[in-house]
Amino acid sequence: MDKIFIHALKAEAIIGIYDWERQVRQTVLIDIELAADVRKAAMTDSIDDTLNYKRVAKRILAFVEASQFHLVETLAEHVAMLVLEEFGITWVRLTLSKPGAVRSSRDVGVSVERDREMLEAWRARPSGTP
Repeated sequence: MDKIFIHALKAEAIIGIYDWERQVRQTVLIDIELAADVRKAAMTDSIDDTLNYKRVAKRILAFVEASQFHLVETLAEHVAMLVLEEFGITWVRLTLSKPGAVRSSRDVGVSVERDREMLEAWRARPSGTP
């Protein structure tokens, strides 16, 4: 399986459980790997034959910066499902970290792996759930 990746995508989001965190934008960093067959693009040298990672990055940034979640787990899940759904890929691994969230650490966060089957279960979840 070929993979396209984006490392250290930096976004500002309303994220956190404390009242003060709900008032300020905080930096989150996203590393993402996307399953993609790049053989055709390698042969044609055309962006039309591959997953356009600039479009993926711009969409993730727009979503994250408009979001307001309490947990990094919830934000990571939503971003992973968004990418699966909107870009038609079959698998994604996403790490979302929040620098400075814990004193004496560089960052904290979560890593998730999701696939098309999990997307179908996500779509079928009861309405009103995040």
